[in-house]
Amino acid sequence: MAISRAKGNMYDWVTHTHSHLRGKCPHSCLYCYVQAMEKGPYGRGYYSGDLRIDEYSLKVKYGSGKTIFIDHCNDLFAKDVPDDWIDRVMFQCRSFNDNTYVFQSKNPERMWQWVKHMPKLVMLGTTIETDTYHAFTWDACCPSPYERLKSMFMHKRQAPTFITIEPIMRMFSPSEFARGIANCMPTFVNVGADSKGSKGLSEPTGDEVREFIAALRENGVTISKKSNLERLLK
Repeated sequence: MAISRAKGNMYDWVTHTHSHLRGKCPHSCLYCYVQAMEKGPYGRGYYSGDLRIDEYSLKVKYGSGKTIFIDHCNDLFAKDVPDDWIDRVMFQCRSFNDNTYVFQSKNPERMWQWVKHMPKLVMLGTTIETDTYHAFTWDACCPSPYERLKSMFMHKRQAPTFITIEPIMRMFSPSEFARGIANCMPTFVNVGADSKGSKGLSEPTGDEVREFIAALRENGVTISKKSNLERLLK
């Protein structure tokens, strides 16, 4: 698949996206828009079935001056992805070293293991929906929110980082959660709500969201709010 311009509900600081992985993401989060897309009338089978790598995608030339979100529809660092696939993707990115590459994973500990093999300009992120436990959002292939937060904290000085809290879910303590995020020293935090009407999603109240955002700001965190958050704030 050729490199594509970023569009839709993508981060507004990302200019392009490129995917190497095909097949169903091992994490199988029920709120995932990719899974919903594949089940819909316009699903093309790219992200269903067995996990595989697209050989053609490894030959794409990235040029320069772009901010490229790599494998935004899957998780390159999921435990089921072979090391060899990751190594080949990193080699391709390093071959076009004048771009900024965005890697985001729900298995950040493994992502950090590859940081020395990454191109020189990167942004590394993870998704942390809540500070409590909601069993249906991840399985044994996906570390818990606490484990993801701990990993981002332990490796916080190795590269520029961001944390995405989307979809934001009911929190045990908005103020404590905000302090935990701030301790990871992310460059910024994205906050957004569920856009797909996922069944059974435990969402915070508007007051809880406001408390959380205020606590982030009090702790000096730069916040990027998604427009879909307005549904909860109203």
